[in-house]
Amino acid sequence: MNYVLALFLPPLSILLTGRIFTSIIVFLIWIPAILISGGLTHPMFIVLAWILIYQTHADRREP
Repeated sequence: MNYVLALFLPPLSILLTGRIFTSIIVFLIWIPAILISGGLTHPMFIVLAWILIYQTHADRREP
């Protein structure tokens, strides 16, 4: 579910992983990047969100 959310709202997805400050910084960069580049930088934020989600799940799996 969180991976799908990362496709549309990467900052919210990052916030749901528990990384509050990273989410705020990504949001502050994401909005101007979307407006200025017309969405060309959006895949970069999707990949960042997916990496952070994967790391969160990997941390939970470790004993």
